[in-house]
Amino acid sequence: MSDKTILVIGTYDTKDDELGFLAGVISDQGGQVVTMDVSVLGDPSKPTDYSKHDVAEEGGSSIQAAIDSGDENHAMQIMAKGASLLAARLHNEGKFDGMIVLGGTMGTDLALDVASALPLGVPKFIVSTVSFSPLIPAGRLAADTQMILWAGGLYGLNSVCKASLSQAAGAVLGAARAVQLPDPDKPLIGMMSLGTSALKYVIPLKPALEARGFEVAVFHATGMGGRAFESLARQGAFACVFDFCTQELGNHVNGSNISAGADRLTNAGVTGTPQVVAPGCYDLVDVVGWQPIDGKWDAHMKHAHNRLLTSIVLEAAEIKLVARAHCEQLAKAKGPTALILPEDGLGEWDREGADLHNPDGLAAFLEEVEANVPDNVVTHRIPCHINDAGFADKALEIFDGWRTDGTIAV
Repeated sequence: MSDKTILVIGTYDTKDDELGFLAGVISDQGGQVVTMDVSVLGDPSKPTDYSKHDVAEEGGSSIQAAIDSGDENHAMQIMAKGASLLAARLHNEGKFDGMIVLGGTMGTDLALDVASALPLGVPKFIVSTVSFSPLIPAGRLAADTQMILWAGGLYGLNSVCKASLSQAAGAVLGAARAVQLPDPDKPLIGMMSLGTSALKYVIPLKPALEARGFEVAVFHATGMGGRAFESLARQGAFACVFDFCTQELGNHVNGSNISAGADRLTNAGVTGTPQVVAPGCYDLVDVVGWQPIDGKWDAHMKHAHNRLLTSIVLEAAEIKLVARAHCEQLAKAKGPTALILPEDGLGEWDREGADLHNPDGLAAFLEEVEANVPDNVVTHRIPCHINDAGFADKALEIFDGWRTDGTIAV
């Protein structure tokens, strides 16, 4: 195994011993270490490769400005900005292969920004006293962030926290050695879906797109998947998107915490990426299945998918709000946008005879979309279900047309 270099970040004025232990384990396993100090008030026991002054200045500020602010939150945001910019630059210069940050709530706040500044595929490990905590909003997590709970690590080294730190050191070094980075020379299609019990178009579409020379990444539309999809779309990572499960937008409109954020269904369009869209599972709002369900859903049809997730079937008035939200988001698109509207349903559970069959809801949705669809969107209404072969054929027809006319680079 070739040696890999790990960037170790932390407040060396208060966590010098712990950070030193972490770096030592990485070194003992044959890895190289680059250190970055994000302290404000104190100093490390020995110089780091990148000092707190380097960090603050990278962000256009200074340690003195952080101190003079008199506010620890403002001071740490100065350091978070500098650390993010510095880490991104160092990675672009090939100075490290993976990143690990150690911290409590302050360090974790900074770590989330640094992780988001690095490209997909760069190992990003956060060792935190608040890992997996509801304090951490899903929107702050980079698509491939890994978190490890820093058990027993609030102050000083001990055998409990050494167990966490040593595993973290091995994890980030192992990830840097094992990672297979995305192929920049192979055009990538981003596709949204749910499992094949609900949406089956991935089965014919993935091999068909691969046969055309494209790689296909399918994202799970359960909040975090949509966030990852939107993040990559914002970076221009996709040659085209097949956004065929927009159910997270309905979650957001209806206040579910299983949300991909307010920018769902926008980033491909804003960056000009060609997008083929279909509102798969538009009529469902997912809620956390193990928590009490809000009383406002008492009269609605429900589907308990598993112990984690329950789906609520929206009624006609609610469906119209979701339809208008689709149109509002798509109106922001600057690139080619095609919207496919299957007339026979948009999820396996809503077929005629299935548990969640809702023909009135589907009719309300299609009517509302067609009444509000923006001029920049080309609509294709087709007489089939989203899981029928005719849907996949229409999507490929649009895609192949764009390849032929140069909209999508072949």
